[in-house]
Amino acid sequence: MNSRFPILAGVVMLSIPFVVPAAERPTPQAYKAGRSVTIAKNGIVATSHPTAAQVGLDVLKKGGNAVDAAIATSAAMGLMEPMSCGIGGDLFAIVWDNKTQKLYGLNANGASPLKATRAYFAEKKLADIPDRGPLSWSVPGCVDGWDQLRQKFGTMSFKELLAPSIAYANEGVPVPEVIAGYWKGGERTLASDDDTASVFLVPGEDGKRRAPHLGELFKNPVLRKTYQMIADGGRDAFYNGEISKRLVAFSDKKGGLFSAEDFARHTSEWVDPVKTTYRGYDVFELPPPGQGIAVLQMLNLLEPHDLKKLGPTSPDYWHLLIEAKKLAYADRAKFYADPKFAKVPVNELISKEYAKERSKLLDPEKALTNIPAGDPKLGKADTIYLTVVDKDRNCVSLIQSNYYGFGSGLAPADLGFAIQNRGTLFALDEKHANRLEPGKRPFHTIIPAMVTKDGKPYFSFGVMGGDMQPQGHVQVLVNLLDFGMSVQAAGESPRVEHIGSATPTGSVGRGAGTVIAEYGIPDEVVRELQRRGHTVARTRVNGGGYQGILIDQQRGVLQGGTEARKDGAAVGY
Repeated sequence: MNSRFPILAGVVMLSIPFVVPAAERPTPQAYKAGRSVTIAKNGIVATSHPTAAQVGLDVLKKGGNAVDAAIATSAAMGLMEPMSCGIGGDLFAIVWDNKTQKLYGLNANGASPLKATRAYFAEKKLADIPDRGPLSWSVPGCVDGWDQLRQKFGTMSFKELLAPSIAYANEGVPVPEVIAGYWKGGERTLASDDDTASVFLVPGEDGKRRAPHLGELFKNPVLRKTYQMIADGGRDAFYNGEISKRLVAFSDKKGGLFSAEDFARHTSEWVDPVKTTYRGYDVFELPPPGQGIAVLQMLNLLEPHDLKKLGPTSPDYWHLLIEAKKLAYADRAKFYADPKFAKVPVNELISKEYAKERSKLLDPEKALTNIPAGDPKLGKADTIYLTVVDKDRNCVSLIQSNYYGFGSGLAPADLGFAIQNRGTLFALDEKHANRLEPGKRPFHTIIPAMVTKDGKPYFSFGVMGGDMQPQGHVQVLVNLLDFGMSVQAAGESPRVEHIGSATPTGSVGRGAGTVIAEYGIPDEVVRELQRRGHTVARTRVNGGGYQGILIDQQRGVLQGGTEARKDGAAVGY
């Protein structure tokens, strides 16, 4: 099996019916969640590490607002789940500000180095940008994103917000089960570079470095010092000070393209979230260069169908979902790019009229086969999501990522964090909208989301996992709004992921792709999908994880959910 397709690891390709144990089969009614919804009155923090969620909750209890708690939680996640996120990566957020009664979007993503040209890669005889190593780097946007959020909405200083993570970095934090598995999976990559190994691996009994085990305390004293520099000097310590100086020196050492100017010119961008309506709700995503509008396109294609009547165990529902995904992702491959460098027809793509025209391509009895197949790069992402709602009903939907596990696979030994590999998502085809250009932001997979009802926040949520994210968003929303599931069950419910669509890196392919179905999808659904021309593979756990907070305006309470694909927790008070 090709190792560039890790998403297929642990799946079973089906040519004969696959028998699922009866205990794993959902009933025709709404899916029964494995854990209860978290109910709280004053505030909830939900993310994929329980201790990090508690860090955010402590901030709320001390009088901080949702943005303060989100920044503190994000910093803790960079320490506690370092393969998935950190200050070497990017950040995106949607904020509901209760004072102005408005939604705000933040793109805190960095650009390619100014030295990164297509001619450079051509001289190196590279057909694609490497998916690891220094040539995959783009400028990390996380710290500037924290600063933009804090300045616009926050009430606390960096010293206050980073203090919990600084303490945990020094004293250590126990490694939970799922994260321990991720760490073990990245062990070989980490061990291949001495600088990186010194940050993320610990001494083993045999004298070799290894990943920390389940329950073992992980300390990162070097990251503690880096966080302290940010606490003392703010975002300029990262982009115009000692941290950027060390990053450029590390780039020179490893053969990267970073310069001091790349960091000095970096800034985040406030944008207006874009929306569609679905079942009377307004669903908001961020515009490109992210892939959020694929969610809106899929919802527009699904809305004319009575999904509630079909139900979550109907083959017709799953077929429609998969086919809608194919159509949306075909547009994603062609049009999604940095709008400062390419014309992206966002309004047209997310319009109901366009969906009506595109829906003519849907065949209820047959899988589409003329949608080009995808790129394995989009199936590898490691990401964290967090959401916070406070007592005043300020809401933050925030997602942060290194892209691959431990990003580029490189971390400066004197800084303590991995540098992302988002640059690998550029195309080298000069005619492609997402082609590599100096100072350009690459296509991005990470997307936060927010739903409002009657002009008030209703649901803040996200789903992790690269190419899976728009597909996951849609499945969660259908579970919640069509099938009447709870905020917990909507995320835990069995999922599918379709792989094999064209991508913004310029890849093309053939065939109907592959549907990766969790075991909870009934056997009869799988057989019927196969009859309609879908290739189906089984897996225990599909890509991504989910957290969400539902704002119950009528009762004045919050409902939080987080599911078992991650270690996380939704905690409230």
